[in-house]
Amino acid sequence: MSIRKWLLAAGTALALQMAVSPAGAVTLRYANQGDLKSLDPYTLNETTTNAHLGHVYEGLTARGKNLAIGPGLAERWETLDGAKKWRFHLRRDVKFHNGEPFTADDVIFSADRVRAQGSNFQTRVPKGAKFTKIDDHTVEVELESPNPIMIAQWDTWYIVSKKWAEANNSAAPTPASATTPSHIALNANGTGPFRIDSHQPGVRTVFKANANWWGKKEHNLDEIIFTPIPNDATRVAALLSGEVDVIEPVPIQDIQRVNGSDKARVLAGPELRTIFLGYDQIRDELLESNVKGKNPFKDARVRQAFNMAVDKETIKARVMRGLSTPSALMIAPELFAFSKAYQSPKFDPDAAKKLLADAGYPNGFEVGMDCPNDRYVNDGQICQAVVGMLARIGVKVNLNAQPKAQYFAKVLKSGGYKTSFYLLGWTPGTFDSHNVLFDIHGCRAEGSPRGESNLGGYCNKEVDALTDKILVESDNAKRDQMIKQAFDITTKEFAYVPLHQQALAWGVSRDVQLTQRADNSVLLYWATKK
Repeated sequence: MSIRKWLLAAGTALALQMAVSPAGAVTLRYANQGDLKSLDPYTLNETTTNAHLGHVYEGLTARGKNLAIGPGLAERWETLDGAKKWRFHLRRDVKFHNGEPFTADDVIFSADRVRAQGSNFQTRVPKGAKFTKIDDHTVEVELESPNPIMIAQWDTWYIVSKKWAEANNSAAPTPASATTPSHIALNANGTGPFRIDSHQPGVRTVFKANANWWGKKEHNLDEIIFTPIPNDATRVAALLSGEVDVIEPVPIQDIQRVNGSDKARVLAGPELRTIFLGYDQIRDELLESNVKGKNPFKDARVRQAFNMAVDKETIKARVMRGLSTPSALMIAPELFAFSKAYQSPKFDPDAAKKLLADAGYPNGFEVGMDCPNDRYVNDGQICQAVVGMLARIGVKVNLNAQPKAQYFAKVLKSGGYKTSFYLLGWTPGTFDSHNVLFDIHGCRAEGSPRGESNLGGYCNKEVDALTDKILVESDNAKRDQMIKQAFDITTKEFAYVPLHQQALAWGVSRDVQLTQRADNSVLLYWATKK
């Protein structure tokens, strides 16, 4: 859609909205490059989706503006038996949006549902954890082994109403690959500060303030209207015209223009997400390659060649316009004390070509690549740059760049991990290295949540053993040494190609005040608008 047509449509929608909104109502209009496909909070473990649904649903814990963990639907908790047992004391007088009371039954139901087939959040709750209802407002969780960081990502394990889900045939989670939407994919019933008033996937979603929310209100909004605008120019034009109040992201090339306007400004800062390339290392033959009968990526020399052929500094300078931090590791430096001990392989196409020849591919080979084009900052352009860089060493990459809904439906577990080579971004939900080692590096196994987001199937049992020890180690110095030992293995095996940490860039109206968190969650329940 052209800018002119979009603005005309937006203006018509605005006029209709004003006609039905009460006088003096405060409406905040937010646009993102990506869509909100499903309202099921267990469909897609992706920061933007989690942030959208975090207005509606809540976890037992919550994270504040500085990412510190605090009480959520559980007002307090304690550990027993050396962190093998946890007791959660739930808030009283909390109601779901349909008026049902929140109780321990909803927690136990959600613990089973989040670990069920089709959920993209299976690692949120330990597989063997046993949930027991003590009374309507007390739940005990018994673990197979101590887990001192169990609740570190429970702020985005959202609690679902047992009664409502079962009554609407939504007891099972909706997989990202689903072609027919379930009731919970199109409707929502949470306990959060906003409720869903209407949802048109791909068009817009309207959130209304929940007047009966149990928490302390920190916004002055009556409603939020979310509209996906994938086109960069259209999204910026909407911000600068005043048709929307907040956009994410601001294209790097437009930051100066936005800051120079009298309508809006850019909130910028470092992000904790690592953007990286991965490859299928588990299949005996790649799904999308001209190499038959074997898988080139099972050879560490091929993986090393890819690492040496990708010029991270050029991506930073030309694609990211200087607004990225090249990375040698699969975790942001702010989250691991020894990150400075690692360096990326030297960019050297000639050496990379020799490695390919030594591995039996003197003329390179052909491979498909999957990439989202509306999820990360300049993701499509990054993939185009990688295609050109790999061409220099004889590797022909057939790029499949598509919107995130189709991308994730193909490459995630629910889609059968159907990818040979891909770009992905990862912010550890626990803000801890264990999450990266368990979810991204862990060996995939049927019936286990380990390696759920390890799309390429990298596997090293020694890394898994270290990961298990890291989970239960309470001495930080010992723990960091074990993390370093694990990352030493994965980097020497060239498990992935870490690219960079991207910079945050949100476009915000000068009439809006908004908190920016380093995890890139746009949380409008902290927004105020004049």
